[in-house]
Amino acid sequence: ARINSWSPGMGIILPEITKYRSIITKSGISKEIEKLLTRSKTNPEWSENDIERLLCARGVDLEAVCVAADDLRKKVNGDVVTYAINRNINYTNICTFRCGFCAFSKGKMSDNLRGKPYDLNMLEIVRRTKEAWERGATEVCLQGGIHPNYTGQTYLDICKEIKTAVPEMHIHAFSPLEVWQGAKTLRLTVAEFLHRLHDAGLDTLPGTAAEVLDDEIRKIICPDKLNTEQWLSVMRDAHNQGFRTTATLMYGHVERPLHIARHFLKLRALQSQTGGFTEFVPLPFVHME
Repeated sequence: ARINSWSPGMGIILPEITKYRSIITKSGISKEIEKLLTRSKTNPEWSENDIERLLCARGVDLEAVCVAADDLRKKVNGDVVTYAINRNINYTNICTFRCGFCAFSKGKMSDNLRGKPYDLNMLEIVRRTKEAWERGATEVCLQGGIHPNYTGQTYLDICKEIKTAVPEMHIHAFSPLEVWQGAKTLRLTVAEFLHRLHDAGLDTLPGTAAEVLDDEIRKIICPDKLNTEQWLSVMRDAHNQGFRTTATLMYGHVERPLHIARHFLKLRALQSQTGGFTEFVPLPFVHME
C-alpha cells in the first residue's frame, strides 16, 4: 500500500521512506522479519513467500531489511563503485508491438503520444557512435522498437558498421525481443543468430523486455510480446554462448509483491545455471507518460 503520493517522473525529491541506519532494536522488528534476516546469513535460498514478505515490510521492518541488504552489499562488493561512460542510441521508435505501458513506440495507434516516429539511418548511427567516442564514451547501448522492415540482418549490419568505424567501442545492444525477432526473420535458431551477432561485434546484451517475468502480468501489459520462458530462453542461449547480460524489472503498475518474488526467483534460477547476469536494473513505471 502507498504511504505517500510520490511517483517516478514527478521531478521532485523522493521523500524519506525510512530513517535508515537508525537505532533498530530487536523488540521493534516483527518476529517473521527477524527470522528471515537471521536465516539469510547462513541460507539465502528464500522461497516465493519469503521474498513476498520482505517486499511487504514497512516501518521498522523495512529499516531492518534495508540495513541487512546494505550490509550484504558491503560484504560482497565493498564501497568501490565503477561505471562506464555510455551513450544510448535508440535507432527507431516505430514498433509493431502494442505494450500497454509504452510511451516510446510509434505506430498506427500511437500517433497521439509524445514525439514523432523516426528511424535513424546507418550513417546517423555511426555518426553518433563516433561523437560518443570523441567525448569519452567507451560503450554504446543500442535498442529500438520492432520496426516492420527490420530483419536480423539489420542488427548484424549495425554491429559491423560500428566496429568498422570505432573498433574499440563496446557494443551493448538488442533486447531479447529484438534477438528473438531477428532470428525469426532470418529463419535461424536464437543460438545461431547470437553466434552471428558475436561475429559481427556484439559484446553484451541488455536484459530489457523482461517487464515482470510472470505470464499472469504479461498477458495484461504486453500480451503480444515474448512470454516468460521465451525471454529466459534467449538469455540462457546468450549466456551459454559467452555473452554477459543485464536483467531488469519494470515495477509499479499492476503487479503485486508476489509477482516480483516470482520474477526474482526465475532470474536467480537462471543465474545459478549460467552466472551470466552482471547486474540487476529496477525500472519504475512512469504512469504520467
